[in-house]
Amino acid sequence: MASTDTTPKTQHPDDLAGLEAGLDALDTVNVSRLPVRQVLVKKVLPPVVAVLLVLVVWQLLVTLKVTDDYKLPAPSAVWDSLTTMWLEGTLLQVLWTSISRALFGFLLALAIGTPLGLLVSRVKFVRAAIGPILAGLQSLPSVAWVAPAVLWLGLNDSMMYAVILLGAVPSIANGLVAGVDQVPPLFLRAGQTLGATGLRGAWHIVMPAALPGYLAGLKQGWAFSWRSLMAAEIIASSPDLGLGLGQLLENGRNNIDMAGIFLAIILILIVGIAIDLLIFSPLERAVLRRRGLLAKG
Repeated sequence: MASTDTTPKTQHPDDLAGLEAGLDALDTVNVSRLPVRQVLVKKVLPPVVAVLLVLVVWQLLVTLKVTDDYKLPAPSAVWDSLTTMWLEGTLLQVLWTSISRALFGFLLALAIGTPLGLLVSRVKFVRAAIGPILAGLQSLPSVAWVAPAVLWLGLNDSMMYAVILLGAVPSIANGLVAGVDQVPPLFLRAGQTLGATGLRGAWHIVMPAALPGYLAGLKQGWAFSWRSLMAAEIIASSPDLGLGLGQLLENGRNNIDMAGIFLAIILILIVGIAIDLLIFSPLERAVLRRRGLLAKG
């Protein structure tokens, strides 16, 4: 009668090492960089083609004279306005006036909105008292704050920063609150077990876990900062404030200079896109890479 061998076989160490390597490979996302040629084709070429298409359609509308010249200037007229500002040395000054205000105001909003968002998300009484107010402030158009800010603070940079804060702080705080609400309770309990409570828990557990929602709030906060500043610069004008992009747009309206208006709009759009590409997109990719969500290509 044949006997059955029930003695467990000893697994070879090489087999265990191979199994462990295979499991690690399943958890690893290939994040190798794309070749320069593929980057140009996939990342650079599409927006360039889109811009060229817009310019072609724009020039076609001007050539066909679908409207009066003073209503729709030719792309060459806008380019002439840009060249004139560059030769006069005012282009970089105008850009820096608005960009420096927006970035400084956004940093102030970041310093205020982050602890406020943590406080609202972690303290139930504060959330019940302030949460609805933050939601209401986020939905309030930023232009509504320009008039009271001028009366409170006068025509100066403090007024500009006040409008930026009132527009950006609610977005940053609400973004962090939304991110904290999505943190799995298991993370919080594990942190408490390891002694990460209070500020340590907020820094080592809550903030890293809430980072995607917080980053979304930061992007929205920047958008509100930029829009709030443009509204303030358009409405409030004074020689003491200097010439920013919003005032450049308003000057074009007062002078019935459509080429100048189009130039101001394009510059405002370019700055918004540049800040997103240079600051927020790299941050977003870094977060996705750390979480293993950035796949090759």
